[in-house]
Amino acid sequence: MELLRTPGEMRAWREAHPASLGLTPTMGYLHEGHLALVQRSLAENERSAASIFVNPAQFGPNEDFERYPRDEERDLRLLRELGVDAVYLPGVEAMYPEGYQTYVTVEGLSQGLEGGSRPVHFRGVATIVTKLLVAVRPDRAYFGKKDAQQLRVIRRLARDLDLPGEIVGCETVREADGLAMSSRNAYLTPEQRAAAVVLSRALAEGQARFAEGVRSAEVLRLIVSGTVGSEPLAELDYVSVADSETLAEIEGDIEGVALLSLAARLGAVRLIDNVTLGEGG
Repeated sequence: MELLRTPGEMRAWREAHPASLGLTPTMGYLHEGHLALVQRSLAENERSAASIFVNPAQFGPNEDFERYPRDEERDLRLLRELGVDAVYLPGVEAMYPEGYQTYVTVEGLSQGLEGGSRPVHFRGVATIVTKLLVAVRPDRAYFGKKDAQQLRVIRRLARDLDLPGEIVGCETVREADGLAMSSRNAYLTPEQRAAAVVLSRALAEGQARFAEGVRSAEVLRLIVSGTVGSEPLAELDYVSVADSETLAEIEGDIEGVALLSLAARLGAVRLIDNVTLGEGG
């Protein structure tokens, strides 16, 4: 497994390895959700690469960039055990050298939901994904559906800028009790961790009511927010019922496929999750 620390090293490695390549972009501190993406990449490509970069451009001034969990040695061991061919580990100075002033913005899809709560987030995501895809030139790049808005932003980004590679969305990996896997789960105290399952429980309740025939977006928002509100340790940020493709909030009844999503805080830890309504029954 080769370790590549600069865009130049990454490009040179890719030139020397023209076989089909899958890329799993990560911010490290890998969990089973990340590893599921890597395993799919390994299954669908002749070679597989992963990137590890905690991207400062997608963190706001009061967010957790400095304390975001990091464990490079452990991450590399896990990737080596899976059989990854190369890991791209650029430093901040390699990605954002002195005088850097070029950023990528995806209009429309970046507004609302996470974009409303984290104003600079998707500009940072779009910029770093552009740089990764240009340097790595993968045939396929793998992203989790847990970050539903991010996945749509990246697909639009790649389509609009003709960036290399297919953007592949992979199902959310969950803990045994339903909590979506996230590197930020490591921040939770035992009491907060027990309480955090209310997020997936609230979404499951919304899904169940939809399956029973409830189509009012507002009723579903109330059901989900009421369930989250029943947990004293959870502070709801938002509940959304939006068109699955445009992410425009649905005001009346759901007629097509909808994305039911939420964000909530447990202490200082902010978690997100989502489910799709109307897909596959």
